Amino acid sequence: MRNFMKAFVRDERGVSAMEYAVLAGIVVIALGGMAATFKSSISTMFSNLFTQVTTAQTNK
Repeated sequence: MRNFMKAFVRDERGVSAMEYAVLAGIVVIALGGMAATFKSSISTMFSNLFTQVTTAQTNK
């Protein structure tokens, strides 16, 4: 049991997974902040895109 605990404490394989999880969390927070900042311009962009696609489809 003592050897198992020593091996468990020394094992660093999970550290990489934790680093990736923290990095993914930072990316999600950054994307959320950007979406909140550019909310109106993104909405306008998709609205214009929808209008152009609809117009192109009806003029076919």
